Amino acid sequence: MTTPPRAGVLAGMADLRAAPDDRSGALWRLDPAARQLDANLVRLLPGTRGIAHVEPDLDVLVCVVDGGGELVAGGERQQLEPGGVAWLPHGMERALSAGPDGLAYVTVHRRRPGMTIGNAPVVREAAPGEEPACMLNRICPDCDHPADGAGARYCSRCGSRLPS
Repeated sequence: MTTPPRAGVLAGMADLRAAPDDRSGALWRLDPAARQLDANLVRLLPGTRGIAHVEPDLDVLVCVVDGGGELVAGGERQQLEPGGVAWLPHGMERALSAGPDGLAYVTVHRRRPGMTIGNAPVVREAAPGEEPACMLNRICPDCDHPADGAGARYCSRCGSRLPS
């Protein structure tokens, strides 16, 4: 029998913001297995610039809890400050960048369904100079999100360091 998820206060922002100053990436994530949402508290260190990317499937809500920075969404630049809430519709290119004090924000979106077994797509051999089809080194070890580009070092979804 599965234990039902616990409702109520899950974390205190003061405790989460008190994480070591040199730690970038996801400081907290919603983890009960039986849930319909994903939520993360992500910190970007001062001066960190996120890679512009498109989330094809999910709308994302971002709430800034500490620091500040810039959001570029749909080609429009907007300043981020504590208490600011932004909606990022699916299909829209977006990028977040941290200001001189860093940026800590909560993301909330519908949970992605788990991976299923099915017919694998046909993968062609890489042409000279192309990236090979196996991209396991570009899959985030914490949230299973694929990296947005071949040179990405951090996950654009949760901020965790990608495998080398």
